[in-house]
Amino acid sequence: MSNTDGFGAAGLQDYFGDDSPSGRVTVMLAAFEGWNDAGEAASDALKVLSRHWDSEKIASIDADEYYDFQFTRPAIRRTASGAQRIKWPTTRISRAEVPDSNLDVIFVTGVEPSYKWRAYTAEIIALAKELDVDCIVLAGALLADVPHSRPIPVTATCEEADLQDALTLEPSTYEGPIGIVGVVSHMAGLADIPSVSLWAAVPHYVGQAPSPKAQLALLNRIEELLQVPLETQLLTEEAEAWERGVDELATEDPEVAAYVRQLEEAKDTAELPEASGESIAREFERYLKRRRRD
Repeated sequence: MSNTDGFGAAGLQDYFGDDSPSGRVTVMLAAFEGWNDAGEAASDALKVLSRHWDSEKIASIDADEYYDFQFTRPAIRRTASGAQRIKWPTTRISRAEVPDSNLDVIFVTGVEPSYKWRAYTAEIIALAKELDVDCIVLAGALLADVPHSRPIPVTATCEEADLQDALTLEPSTYEGPIGIVGVVSHMAGLADIPSVSLWAAVPHYVGQAPSPKAQLALLNRIEELLQVPLETQLLTEEAEAWERGVDELATEDPEVAAYVRQLEEAKDTAELPEASGESIAREFERYLKRRRRD
């Protein structure tokens, strides 16, 4: 397989592109607000991408079938003229052609449903089949014991052996309760659609939205998977400002400051043997790619 314009590691365009009759690759990117989305990092990350590539809405999933409106309430919004409009919780499906690539992206963004998860998931999988999706990439975020002052870890897992080997991914070893992200991943496998799950670890002591540093970590990992350069300078600045703000809050509380130092020491000790060589190489590749584009 050939590498795509400066990305050293194989990605989804390489893996699926050689077998595509049209030469184009279609990837579904999905994220759901709620239990799967600490700090709303995953859903916000996909919203950034959707705007960046000017995606156009192509479908939606009927809200009345799947939501408890006493739990996930609709909201009143005002139009530019001041008129009222009700915004219902729903799932939006949009499509974008990524410039200067052979990649089409289907965005699935919405709120985790309250009811009928199997029927809801069946709609998403049927849509993926209809649109000839080659792979589904699911983004999520969870609260974890990680320090805000270190790079946000993103775990990438996959259950298909060939895709694991090609992209250097691991199968998930998790057992326990899951959200809609886990259900979609499992059902995709039953439908013979490969899927990759990305989970960002959000510091639990600053888990409220927004979480720009976790958004950035997810976007960097998506950038590697899709083999396309992303413009993240503005989000990088927001992440740096967020980190400085948390630093200031931590210094005001000696107990919080001590806890953060403990997390930092544990993180640094765990990563010391590998000296983070692989992550440094990835960052350097990303820098070179953006420099060529600029």
